[in-house]
Amino acid sequence: MAPSNNRRPGFSRRAQYGVFATYVFAVAGALVGAILLALSYFDPNTFGAARTAIAEVSAPVSSAFAFVGRSVGSVPDGLGSYIAVHDQNAALRKQIADERAITMRARAINYENRRLKGLLALRERVGVPVTTARLVSSSPASTRRFATLNAGAWQGVEHGQPVLGPEGLIGQVLESGPNTARVLLLTDPESSIPVRRTRDGLPALAQGRGDGLVDIRSVSNAAATFSPGEVFVTSGAGGVYPPNIPVARVLRHGRDIVVAEAAARPSTLDFALVQRAYLPPPAPAPTPTPTPTPKVKKP
Repeated sequence: MAPSNNRRPGFSRRAQYGVFATYVFAVAGALVGAILLALSYFDPNTFGAARTAIAEVSAPVSSAFAFVGRSVGSVPDGLGSYIAVHDQNAALRKQIADERAITMRARAINYENRRLKGLLALRERVGVPVTTARLVSSSPASTRRFATLNAGAWQGVEHGQPVLGPEGLIGQVLESGPNTARVLLLTDPESSIPVRRTRDGLPALAQGRGDGLVDIRSVSNAAATFSPGEVFVTSGAGGVYPPNIPVARVLRHGRDIVVAEAAARPSTLDFALVQRAYLPPPAPAPTPTPTPTPKVKKP
């Protein structure tokens, strides 16, 4: 069915007003264009002034639209720059983390090298040890202080042998199994070690406290005064510990009995030296053999 020639927009006044306004704007635009065309041809000066006035009025609007256009156009560039900076920051963070890991690994290797060098120096100083073993565990939080070595009787470790570290004395072998040994640490309450002060040779005893520290007890008849920083070493008395092995360092002033810090910390050690006792145990007393009574021959 062919469309009707009636182009009325219906009975809606709003639609009718819209069509009417369109026609008005179209006719007004055509008239303004014709007037401007006539002015540009017959009176160029007036046309120039009118063009300047229109430019002055429309300049702010054009600037606003230009700013909006530039802002919208810069969004892709800003997003690209943000993504690039984010990726670069992520790469730099990864590089810093890798370098930090390398630095920590280098520090650990340097620390281990220094400890091993100290152990080698101790080996040269004390002579040929029984064995070099790893400290696989220790009890830093108990009132009894023990450590475990991964070497035992099969490696020559026996009861009573001293155990040394790079910084000083660790303790004494308490029990020895085939491949493990239990070490009584010098901080244990049952540990008592004869020591002397390096400054003047003052004899004393290093008694464990069970809390990671050591009590230094003077054994001289005269009253002894202790100062912070004084170092005590093994004296060699008793025939178990070799002399001149660092044992403890005094922490504060005191008289007769003072608290000291152990020179070696088993919780931070990797390896230790097991050494023979400084003096061999005394030989057992010979058992007397009965003298046979000579038989008297009868005549």
